[in-house]
Amino acid sequence: MDEKTRKEIEEKIVPKYRTRRSACMATMQLVQSQKGHLTKEDMEEIAALLGMQPVEVEAVGKFYTMYNVERPVGRYHIQVCENLSCSLMGGEHILKHIERLLGIKTGETTSDKKFTLSTVQCLGSCGTAPVIQINDDYYENLNEKKVEEILGKLR
Repeated sequence: MDEKTRKEIEEKIVPKYRTRRSACMATMQLVQSQKGHLTKEDMEEIAALLGMQPVEVEAVGKFYTMYNVERPVGRYHIQVCENLSCSLMGGEHILKHIERLLGIKTGETTSDKKFTLSTVQCLGSCGTAPVIQINDDYYENLNEKKVEEILGKLR
């Protein structure tokens, strides 16, 4: 973590919270945004900066699917919802279609490092299933054609 990032954490993130440790998730998000994932060393630095144990930061990173812990991801991280609503509305079919289009399986990254495909338990958009999230954007009410259009624009 560079000095500029440390300064941003100290001056902009930590003051928003009652306790330093409460700034953990926002700090992790900032650090991850710089390189796409969090290393063990990143989490140790975050822990030291916020007065936490490294294992506490690691637990947050492993619990929440928005953090890419020890796993670099492609430029576009595609997360396919596999909760009940999405499953009933064709989420599994969408997942298989994306795997075919990209030539990768869940948990893999394309050889050009452009796409990483993963599944998540719920994206909280059950009324518009099936849903995927690519980086910070949601794509809802999906079908094969919509998926092809979305991926076509990103290629």
